[in-house]
Amino acid sequence: MCEHCHQFAPGRRQFLSLATAGLAATALFGARQVFAAGATTSVTADEAFAKLKAGNEKYVSAPQVCAADLANQRERVAKGQTPWATIISCSDSRVPPELLFGGLGLGELFVARNAGNMVDTATMGTIEYGAEHLGVPLIVVMGHEKCGAVAAACEVVEKHIKLPGSIGPMVNVIVPAAMAVRGKPGDFVDNTVRESAKRTAAKVATKSPIVSHLIKDNKVKVIAAYYDLDNGRAEFLS
Repeated sequence: MCEHCHQFAPGRRQFLSLATAGLAATALFGARQVFAAGATTSVTADEAFAKLKAGNEKYVSAPQVCAADLANQRERVAKGQTPWATIISCSDSRVPPELLFGGLGLGELFVARNAGNMVDTATMGTIEYGAEHLGVPLIVVMGHEKCGAVAAACEVVEKHIKLPGSIGPMVNVIVPAAMAVRGKPGDFVDNTVRESAKRTAAKVATKSPIVSHLIKDNKVKVIAAYYDLDNGRAEFLS
């Protein structure tokens, strides 16, 4: 250890004391600013919601190829990002959030994608980082029509199939949503997609101390959405 590092290295008792104090402060204040403050978006949750709806309408009515100047965008955002919406969506190749919300450019959306648009520890951490550190005011959990992961969960419920590898545990998380809507009018898979998105949005809003704290402070909103592959429309469910 260099002399400079040795000079400032705390002893074991001092380290334990500091660690205990840190844990106590976290427990006392709950969700708090844990990252260095930086520039964040000035867009509010309601404005972000309006931007997503307008962008999707643009995508549906005029789905021309985006002509954005990506070189200038890349240069502009290279030193920092100020995204105004976090989108949790499926990995399905037909559901790219940046495109279906109007051909958005670099630095606008904070996106996490996985099969079934579920929220595990890594995804929840991603959401919390976006909300706490980047100041993202809107979180959208978006399911989509004909989702393969959801269809598999429905088959688990109806046919008791066994899925290989890590696919089984991944799909099993969706099973409670399928059980909740089984036998209801309408398409089973479609109903499950919507139910799962709403349940996952509720989980984000209530199970994360960081997000729930920001919701109480009117700094963040969480909503569920459903994307229709056939007509390209995003329907907001909550």
